[in-house]
Amino acid sequence: MRTDYLKLFAASLLAGGVSSAGQLYAQGKQPNIILILADDQGWGDLSFNGNLSVSTPNIDRIASEGASFSNFYVCPVSSPTRAELLTGRYAARGGVRDVSRGGERLNLNEVTIANYFKEAGYTTGAFGKWHSGTQYPYHPNARGFDEFYGFCSGHWGNYWSPMLEHNGEIVTGTGFIIDDLTSKAIGYIKENKDSPFFVYLPYNTPHSPMQVPDKWWNLVKDREIKQGTTTTDEENMDFTKAALALTENIDWNVGRVMDAINGLGLDENTIILYLTDNGPNSNRWNAGMTGRKGSTDEGGVRSPLFIRWPGQIQAGTIINQLSGAIDLMPTLLDLSGKLPRFRNEIDGISLKPIFGNPQNIIPRTLFSHWNKRKAVRTQDFLLNFEGKLYNTAEDRTQKHDLSETDKGKTAEMKRALAWYEDQVLSLLPEKDTRPFTIAHPAEKFSKLPARDGTPHGGIERSCRHPNNSYFLNWTKPTDSITWNVKVEEAGRFEVIVYYTCAPEDVGSTIQVSVGENQLSAKLTKANDVPMLGAELDRVPRQESYVKGFAPFSLGQITLTKGEQKVSIHAPQIPGEEVMYFQMLVFMRKP
Repeated sequence: MRTDYLKLFAASLLAGGVSSAGQLYAQGKQPNIILILADDQGWGDLSFNGNLSVSTPNIDRIASEGASFSNFYVCPVSSPTRAELLTGRYAARGGVRDVSRGGERLNLNEVTIANYFKEAGYTTGAFGKWHSGTQYPYHPNARGFDEFYGFCSGHWGNYWSPMLEHNGEIVTGTGFIIDDLTSKAIGYIKENKDSPFFVYLPYNTPHSPMQVPDKWWNLVKDREIKQGTTTTDEENMDFTKAALALTENIDWNVGRVMDAINGLGLDENTIILYLTDNGPNSNRWNAGMTGRKGSTDEGGVRSPLFIRWPGQIQAGTIINQLSGAIDLMPTLLDLSGKLPRFRNEIDGISLKPIFGNPQNIIPRTLFSHWNKRKAVRTQDFLLNFEGKLYNTAEDRTQKHDLSETDKGKTAEMKRALAWYEDQVLSLLPEKDTRPFTIAHPAEKFSKLPARDGTPHGGIERSCRHPNNSYFLNWTKPTDSITWNVKVEEAGRFEVIVYYTCAPEDVGSTIQVSVGENQLSAKLTKANDVPMLGAELDRVPRQESYVKGFAPFSLGQITLTKGEQKVSIHAPQIPGEEVMYFQMLVFMRKP
C-alpha cells in the first residue's frame, strides 16, 4: 500500500497541471504563499458552504475566484492537523499524540514546509497559534520560520492586548488578537514584497473562550439563526452566535490581507489558501454531518479548502478529489516550482495536476485517528470507528450503514485500516517520555509554562485544560512544581518567574533547582491584579480566566548540560499563599 502511494505521487508530478505556471517560473517569479488556518471553525460556518446566518464574502471570494475542494479532510483536533500540514506526513509519524503537556510537539527529525521554502529562497513568517512545541528546537523560529509573532500554546485565555511573543521574547499584543495578528502579517508582507514569501497565518478563533469584541457581537447578537444543529444534543444559541461573530471578524481580516496584496501589486503572483483545523467546537449547523470537533466522522474532520491564484487557477473550479492536510506541503512546493527531494517519506501527494483537470481523480486512501477512534476514507466511502460503512458520495450525513450489504468493500477498508495501525499508529510510544528542552544555544529565552509542569502537594491547576492554565493553592513548604528537562547548552541564566501575588502574601522565599544547581530569592513585590477577559465573554468558559501575570527576577543560576529535573518550591511562606504561578523563564546571559 505504501508503494502505491509513492507511485501515485510520482505520477501526479509528471501529469502537468497549472497552465502558465512554467512561464512564471522561467522568469524567476516564484509565487508568494499565504496559508490561512482557522481554529475550531466548522465546514458549515461559511456562507459559501450554505450557512444562511453568516456573511463571509472575503473567504467566499477565495473560493469563487479560485478552487474549492469538496472532499478535503483534516484531523479531529488542532495539533495533529498542524503537524500534517507542516510536514506532509501523518501526525503519528511526527510524535504528535496530544494537544498539551508536551504531546503536541513535532519530532525534531521532521522537516517542515517552512524549512523547504526557506531553502528555496523564500522569506518565511508565522503569525498566530503555533501549537507544535514551545521550547527550542520545537519553537517556530527553529522550524524554518524567520519571523514568529503569536503564542505556542493550544489555546489562549485572553484575546484583548494579550501576552504574546515575538521571536521568543514576551511582548504585549495590540487590541483584538486576530486584528493584531493580521496587522503583523501584513507588515511582514510589505517588508518582504520584493522577494518570494511564505506566510502562515494560523488564527486562534473561533476556538473558545468565546471572547467577541462589541463591534462584532452587536452585528450578530440579535440575528435570526436560520439553520440549527441536526444532532439530538441541544444547541447553545449564544455560543453559535459568538462563533459566527468571530468568523465574520476572521473574514474581515482575510479581506484586509487580500486588499494589502492587491495594493502592493502582488495579486496575480500570490497564492492564498483558507482552511480550518477540525470540525466545529459546538453543536451548530454543519450541513447535517455527523460529529463535531474530536470526532473522526464527517463533521469532525471535513474542512473547507479554498485556493486562489489569479490567472493560474481557473475561477470557480470545484475539485472533488479526496485530499487532506498531508497534501498541502507537496502541493504548495510543487505550485511554487520548488519541489525538493523530500528528506522524509511523505504521505501526501501534490494536487497540482488536479487544477488543470478537476475530473482527474487519483485513487487513494486517507486515515483519521483520535482518542482510540480510527476511520478510513476512499474517494466515495467511509469506514468509521464503529466499523460502519457509508457511501459519502451519496450519504454525507451517514444515515445508511452498508457494512452488512457490502461486505467486500467493508473488508477492503478494514485491511487498509490495519495497514495504518501497523505502519503509522504503531510508531507512537505508549507514553511520551521526551524531556522539555531548555538553554538551546539559539534561544535567548527558555520558557517552562505551568502547562508543562507537574504540581506536587496541595498545588492545583487553575483548570482541567492545561493549555494557558496556571498553578494556585501553593501554601506549604512541601509544595512544589517540577519539569523534566534537557539542558542543551551549559551557561549562566537569569531566572524570571511570571506570577501574581497579593500584598499581604509578599515575602515568600523561592528556591529554584536545576539538577544540583540552586537559586534562592525572596519575592519582594506584589502583583495583585484582577482576572482579564470576562467582559468580552459571550458564554461561560471552561478554560481559565487569565490574570495580568508580571515578571519578577529571582537572580542568576548556572546550568549544566544534560537531562535533569527543574523544581521550584518555597521553604518560607509568611502569608497564606506563595503566588499564582504562570511560568519560569531562563534568560541566557553573556
